[in-house]
Amino acid sequence: MVARRKKRAARDCEAGFPSPPGYSAIPIKFSEKQHTCHYLYVREHRVREGTKSSWPQRRTLFILNVPPYCTEECLSRVLSPCGAVQAVELQEKPDLAESPKQPESKFFHPQPIPGFQVAYVVFQKPGGMAAALALKHPLLVSTASHPVKTGIRSQYREWISNYTDAVPDPEALRVEVDTFMEAYDKKIAEEEAKAEEEEGVPDEEGWVKVTRRGRRPVLPRTEAASLRVLERERRKRARKELLNFYAWQHRETKMEHLAQLRKKFEEDKQRIELMRAQRKFRPY
Repeated sequence: MVARRKKRAARDCEAGFPSPPGYSAIPIKFSEKQHTCHYLYVREHRVREGTKSSWPQRRTLFILNVPPYCTEECLSRVLSPCGAVQAVELQEKPDLAESPKQPESKFFHPQPIPGFQVAYVVFQKPGGMAAALALKHPLLVSTASHPVKTGIRSQYREWISNYTDAVPDPEALRVEVDTFMEAYDKKIAEEEAKAEEEEGVPDEEGWVKVTRRGRRPVLPRTEAASLRVLERERRKRARKELLNFYAWQHRETKMEHLAQLRKKFEEDKQRIELMRAQRKFRPY
């Protein structure tokens, strides 16, 4: 029964697996003990005309359905018989918009991608990609000479190894941080210089770009200034609370103000009546 299953699994791997339109299926096995195959769906990486791509054309292989245990080193190793591999990069999803790649750091690593991934494999020559698209026999990920760590024990050892490697050399870390900050300061200076050159200059249609940057840059608030503002707000709140300490006092103050307004209104009305009486016509 076991031998029959092995023969059926081997026959299924050799027969291939239906792949999505435009893709070819490459069977892979984790090790020789595994009977069933996992399939990678591959095609040539292409972009639309006029679109810039950071991946070289006719030499880049795009791969879907990459399992979690298949690392960049594994892909480079299993595809190296097709041709010399120049670069391999795993991503969570395909690149929809081409953007400049940030240089990799020896100390700051991105979070690992859970689950299945996509990969970009760049060959040194176009023949390597053509040979990879024609692969039909199963590829082994874990071999005796290149074992792949999986399982709890292997994962535990990998965690210890990662923790040990995560302790950086202070001098090397300082050099990398200084290099990054110099590049960042240079980029900010170039952006500010470009903004100053374009400020007030009309474009081809005569429009002038208006920016939010003022002539006098606002200085950051110091601790002493913040304390003065808080003290001013506290005094203002205390004065308001003192004026409205008793509700009946506030009500009496309003009533007195209304009485004074009524009294002034009556005085003004009498003064107007007197002025009208004095303006009457008296012939004799």
